[in-house]
Amino acid sequence: MAPRRAEPSILLGPILYFRGEQRDRWWLSALFVLDGDVEPDDLRVDGVTLPVPPRHLMVWRRRQVWRFDFAVPRGMRDTDVTYGFPDGPRWNVIVPGRHSFPRLAILYGSGMSGDAGPDANTPAALWPDLISRHVADRYHLLVQAGGQIDGDAVMSASAQARALLTDASRRLGPALPGVAEELMTAGFDRMLRVWSGAAAASTLASIPSVMMWDGADLGRLLAGAWSSREEGDSTSRSLRPLLMAVRRQVQLFQTGSVADSPPDCLWGSACGTLAQGFVLGEAGLLALDLWTDRNSRRLLSERDWSLLSDWLDRFAGCRHLILVSGGPLLSPAAALLDRLGSAIPARMRNRLEGRLGDRLSSAGRHADWERMLRTLGDFSRRSGCRITIASRSLADGAGARGVLRGGGLEMWQLYAPTFTVTGRSAGWRSRLAEPLAIRPDHPLPAHRFEMPPFAENGRRLLRGAGWIACSFDAKGQLHTRWCLPGDGGRYTQAI
Repeated sequence: MAPRRAEPSILLGPILYFRGEQRDRWWLSALFVLDGDVEPDDLRVDGVTLPVPPRHLMVWRRRQVWRFDFAVPRGMRDTDVTYGFPDGPRWNVIVPGRHSFPRLAILYGSGMSGDAGPDANTPAALWPDLISRHVADRYHLLVQAGGQIDGDAVMSASAQARALLTDASRRLGPALPGVAEELMTAGFDRMLRVWSGAAAASTLASIPSVMMWDGADLGRLLAGAWSSREEGDSTSRSLRPLLMAVRRQVQLFQTGSVADSPPDCLWGSACGTLAQGFVLGEAGLLALDLWTDRNSRRLLSERDWSLLSDWLDRFAGCRHLILVSGGPLLSPAAALLDRLGSAIPARMRNRLEGRLGDRLSSAGRHADWERMLRTLGDFSRRSGCRITIASRSLADGAGARGVLRGGGLEMWQLYAPTFTVTGRSAGWRSRLAEPLAIRPDHPLPAHRFEMPPFAENGRRLLRGAGWIACSFDAKGQLHTRWCLPGDGGRYTQAI
């Protein structure tokens, strides 16, 4: 009798990624991190005739990363599909029917939950609440708008990177040897700890994700240094290896791919951007990469701007497009803060903006921010495709909604509450955000931005951890609901 093949030890996974729909098929990928050199068996998927072979992506410190790519046939209605190993664990995923309308959960900060062991759920995470709600809502997609990893925690575990970023004089020279590898190792270890908790693992294996990175994934030190650098700044030589290390990890865990073999949903991969796009019937989803080419004066490079116009044209046949921006594209009293910013010293202005969060419309990048709004507005008017922006929360993790109107345009901004329970009381940022939320703003000529109160209780800012549930109807209308476990209010908006 032939000896039985050794079973691989699963350190992380499966993590499901959405790859898009193609006619009557729903494309998915499942990522595993295994301990040791044993190749996993082929994956078996309901409705898929042939077994799905593993594809090796990379090895890092004896931990092997494998991926399985498969397309599930779609019926007329939603189908519960089981996938897994012939003699091992199995998992379930909901595949939408050809006549189903997309149902999504949008969240921010799934990795900002402290350390979690593989057999315990950290009390800071809302994974148990999300998977429980999934039983009733039956989400097709999990849109993660940033913060899948705690960049500050990763940086604290990388002594060389932290030393470089805290000493401005060191940035003028070449990068320290081994700093990128040290940062990559710290991030890899962190991802294994935070996402291997039982509830997190169950959710990530059951709902396909679309993820993007933002400043939280880089950490405040790296995000601040990278986004404040000037064009051609000599410090870029020392900062770029750090950014590329984080970006490599982001591509691995948040898109389930490596640089030399990107999936088709990474629309700008040939030009170095991690932007992802999907057309789901008459609905669209576009997650922008606003960090790879960012500096103190721009959000996107000119190459990216030309790509953006082409990407938007792919949604011309859609009724509704959700654009995921990480940091809010529209913020309360943005014009007021920009006018205030021009009247105070740069150092104080930068500190204020940092306290209020990642404002894409900050003084130096205001021209790029305005260009973004005009580009989106022009496309929406020209095509008739309504655009809704989804982003992280406002100050201190508050969820909210805002709307920009003017010139025949109505564009809503959804702020996803932070997905973790911090236990912190509202600080001065929250007290400042309250009056700003009440005050209407005019970010563009003949345009008005405001944050209407919720009918439930008149609140504009929703305190507490949670996420946003979204669903479309036959008219392309988007129905949103802010889910705040522990808060009995019903906070909804039809767009």
